[in-house]
Amino acid sequence: MLMSSQKIRPSIYMCICMMGWAIVSACTALTHNYTGLVLVRFFLGIAEAPYYPGALYLLSLFYTRKEIATRLSILYSGNIFATSFSGLIAEATFSTLDGVHGIQGWKWLFIIEGALTFGFAIIGIWMLPDFPLTTRWLTPKERQLAHDRIARDTVGVKQSKGARAGFYQAIRDPRLYLLALMQNMHLSACSFNNFFPTVVGSLGFNRTITLVLTCPPYLVSGGVGILVGLSSGRFNERTWHVTICMGAALIGFIISCATMNVAARYISCFLFASGAYAVNSVILGWVSATLGQTAEKKAVSLSIVNVVANASYIYTAYLYPKSNGPKYLIAMSSNAAFAFMTIACAWALRFWLQWTNRKLRRERPEETVFYAY
Repeated sequence: MLMSSQKIRPSIYMCICMMGWAIVSACTALTHNYTGLVLVRFFLGIAEAPYYPGALYLLSLFYTRKEIATRLSILYSGNIFATSFSGLIAEATFSTLDGVHGIQGWKWLFIIEGALTFGFAIIGIWMLPDFPLTTRWLTPKERQLAHDRIARDTVGVKQSKGARAGFYQAIRDPRLYLLALMQNMHLSACSFNNFFPTVVGSLGFNRTITLVLTCPPYLVSGGVGILVGLSSGRFNERTWHVTICMGAALIGFIISCATMNVAARYISCFLFASGAYAVNSVILGWVSATLGQTAEKKAVSLSIVNVVANASYIYTAYLYPKSNGPKYLIAMSSNAAFAFMTIACAWALRFWLQWTNRKLRRERPEETVFYAY
């Protein structure tokens, strides 16, 4: 809401959040006990929370419905690729810097991460855009073009009435809650993310080999996600992309439930990682396209969907008790159910939007822009 109010430049807002995130992350190296670690993680969550919905909103200001999924997939692939190498980076840091200047290896890891993030945040102040009509490094003609193309691509575009009005517009639109449920189910199905080394560790290899084996599924899933985003944008289609991708993830989860064969389980890792991660950009692009009648409504909708979706990390953490290894039947069967529910939500929204489009055609025959599904 703060960004959509236009009281602060998005480039400044995003980079201040990023700097705060970097400082708090680096401060993890100063903790000496469990209480200190919990406090730092709490403030890290506060500093980190505005960044992702802010990035989604900023991209949605400049890219049309056919373009947004690809851009979101590229953004999300950065997270996937970083995760793929995080274990190896941590292992290298621990083995080379542990004890240097009397600082433990895990503390060096947070210091390095914080310093790099802060440096990139400073660069971002000059590189990131603001609003289409106020971005400094665009010409007046380019600014107007950026603004007009989004206005032409929005179904039921309305005049902005402020951040508070946008908030009420968002929470009164029932489609917001179906989209929030869909994204919550999707991220619930992605709960393996925080336990991926544990899941791959069930293959029976040592720690170093396990960390190496976690990389390929992430790298493949990042590439698949970009391709799915491109395809969704080119065909302006959402439902079948969600269905096929989450269907592949569903098969992967079922394989993990059904066998302990090493090859089969490793293949399943590629299936559920690639399938589940790929639909993130499709769903978030769907939110932007469906609930973007005003910039404020779009911003609030993306924030609410993001909050509801990330709530999944609260309960999914309990699906992977050590006693349930190495098969993790509870987690994998739950993930399969979450994947199925994501598909069901996508089809429910498809039928809903088809009905809405038919209504628009009857009531406003002159309308040329309709909801995509």
